[in-house]
Amino acid sequence: MPDIVFMLLLFFMVATVFRQYQGLPIELPTAKKIVKLEAKKNVTHIYASAAGEISIDDRIINRNRDIRNIMYKKRVENPRTMVSLKADRGAPMKVITDIQQELREADVLPINYTAKFGD
Repeated sequence: MPDIVFMLLLFFMVATVFRQYQGLPIELPTAKKIVKLEAKKNVTHIYASAAGEISIDDRIINRNRDIRNIMYKKRVENPRTMVSLKADRGAPMKVITDIQQELREADVLPINYTAKFGD
């Protein structure tokens, strides 16, 4: 019996694939200095593409007002919620400003702007 349990445990450890966020296809801007996030369990990822598409945790958002509703619900569930904003280098500034405004309205103030290291 212990052999069967061990084999099942080994099978599930080998066969399980952890899901990673896919998001939208974006090219991150570069930064001269970066700081890595400490805890990732309280982080919600928001992607903004060069075409102006917005995605929250791998779900495409059609209207800016949805950002406020979704993030408000997340903040109520977890008051320590933080946003990691990943915007494409060519994303219109209006899209980023609209996202910031909706996050303010949802009272989700800790925002991390993601970039890749380089010159």
